[in-house]
Amino acid sequence: MDFNLSQEILEMKESIRDFVENTVEPVADQIEREDKIPERILEMSKEMGLFGLSIPEEYGGLGIGMVGKCAIYEELGRTSNGYTTVIGAHTGIGTVGIVELGSEEQKRKYLPKMATGELIGAFALTEPNAGSNASALKTSAVKRGDKYILNGSKHYITNGPIADVFTVMAVTDPKKGAKGITSFIVEKDFPGFVVGKKEEKMGLRGSYSSEIFFEDCEVPIDNVLGEEGMGYVNALKILANGRAGLAARNLGSSQKLLELSIKYAHEREQFGKPIFEQQIIQHYLAEMALQIETLRTFTYRVAWMVDQNMKMIKEAAMAKLLGSEVYNKVADLAVQIHGGIGYIKDYPIERYYRDARITKIYEGTSEIQRNIIAAQIHKEYMKSSSTVNV
Repeated sequence: MDFNLSQEILEMKESIRDFVENTVEPVADQIEREDKIPERILEMSKEMGLFGLSIPEEYGGLGIGMVGKCAIYEELGRTSNGYTTVIGAHTGIGTVGIVELGSEEQKRKYLPKMATGELIGAFALTEPNAGSNASALKTSAVKRGDKYILNGSKHYITNGPIADVFTVMAVTDPKKGAKGITSFIVEKDFPGFVVGKKEEKMGLRGSYSSEIFFEDCEVPIDNVLGEEGMGYVNALKILANGRAGLAARNLGSSQKLLELSIKYAHEREQFGKPIFEQQIIQHYLAEMALQIETLRTFTYRVAWMVDQNMKMIKEAAMAKLLGSEVYNKVADLAVQIHGGIGYIKDYPIERYYRDARITKIYEGTSEIQRNIIAAQIHKEYMKSSSTVNV
């Protein structure tokens, strides 16, 4: 495995670190207060190519592999998670489906404008009664002439209020269960497509999610993404591909929290000496560092597997699970080290603590990741057992 980054990626990583620390982070409190990312921040992000990370160069993107993307996501994770989520949802599950599964015509139509951020992407799978159990989808798609008519709803859709292009999963054959689900590319201006109200969340300020509704929504047959009936498989592929990226974003946030905690532990004095000299504080910091380095190594291993087109269902689930669990543990320890200040909104620790919690839920809960891991372990065992028995 080779995790060495090219000179181009190293330079971009350095440029993004500077942008994050000197441009985004100074307005992080503003984003929290106003629940809005300043337009100039988004425009600068577009100019830097951050909305085209996953899109091949031939369609106007940067065409960066997963290892390189993780290096960039790690830097983006060091600031407002709301800002990071807007970009991450777009460059991850919002565009990966079209990049990996789209026809040449679909790629030419959508990817160039998605690469520049002119079109924002979103992924629509979760429904009121079908979250973790994605095979229980109720949104239907009925073929009529040269169109599919979609009816139903989705909720908790990240980028929902601002997205222009949605990758939507809908049931085309209810008799076939998971094998009767198909993927569609749905534009926000299609007749019958309605965006619901913006949802108020605990964290991720500046990143919007909402319900979306399909009321006899007309989707051209040319907007079927991949093969009919392969939507559930497509959804799993899209989610698995994005899990290393999410782990990298969690890694960046965790590393930032460790740095803030080390600085505070050396500056804050109790009983006439820095609290760093208290063994319990040293143990907290050591535990944070250990967890972060473990996450870093595993995240880049999974990213490398993605770039090698290796099967990595189990490993992707592990990366997502580890990333969210480490981030939450590190955030909790950071609050404990900072004490009362860590609980006050005037300081960034409180923001990271709130933002960390959703990572154990969205894009597959920690419990679902454990189910996936266990299922893959079972398959591996049964395969090895049958080979031995033969």
